[in-house]
Amino acid sequence: MSADVAIDEWLKGLGYGSNEARSAARAALEEAGLTRAGKQRLSNEKLARAGGALAEKFFLHCQSSECVQAARASGKTALLCEPKTACASCGGSDNQRAVGDFVQAFGKKKLCIVGGSPSVWEELERLFAGRVQLRLVDGTVRRTSDHSKADLEWADLVLLWGATELHHKVSMQYTNAPPPLKKKVLHVPKRGIAQLLAGALEHLRRQGA
Repeated sequence: MSADVAIDEWLKGLGYGSNEARSAARAALEEAGLTRAGKQRLSNEKLARAGGALAEKFFLHCQSSECVQAARASGKTALLCEPKTACASCGGSDNQRAVGDFVQAFGKKKLCIVGGSPSVWEELERLFAGRVQLRLVDGTVRRTSDHSKADLEWADLVLLWGATELHHKVSMQYTNAPPPLKKKVLHVPKRGIAQLLAGALEHLRRQGA
C-alpha cells in the first residue's frame, strides 16, 4: 500500500472537484504547513490533519439556494462542491434538502404522517431525528376515531400521504374530524418524501402569507 496520495486526486475525492476549489484548498494546506508549492503528493499520516484543516476553513455546498445560504451562514469560506454528494448541507440528497427546508418553516413541532411504507418510515425517522417530533401511521391498518382524534390533538400538522398505500377508511377518520381539528389535516397526493414535504412546505408558506 502506498504511503502517500496524489493531492489533487485526494482533494477531488473530498469534493474539491473544480480547479478553483482545489486551488483554494491547496493554498490552505500550504498555509497550514501540511504541504508546499509544487509538491504533488501528501503522506498518509498527514491526511487526518489535512482533512481537519480544510473542514475548519471551508464549507462545501451545492448550487441549491438553501445550501448556498447555509454556507454563507457558517462563517467559513464557501466553495462550490463537485460532486453534489459532497455538499455539507444536503449531502446531495433531495430528501435531506426537503426536510431541511420543511423544518426551517415548521420549527420543532409535532408532525403526524398517515401513509407510507416501513422502509420509508425508517428514512423519515432518520431524516427528522432530533428536529421534529414525528408520529407515523400505517395507512393500511384500521384506525378508530379515538386513535385519529388522539393523533389530531397531538399533532400540529397531519399529512395524509395520498400517493402511498392509504385506505379511504383510514384517511376519512382524519378528513371527517370536526373543524378545529380538521384544519390541521393536509392531503398531499405525491409519492416521494421530497414531493410530500414540498407540498407541506407550500401549505405552510400560504398560511404564513
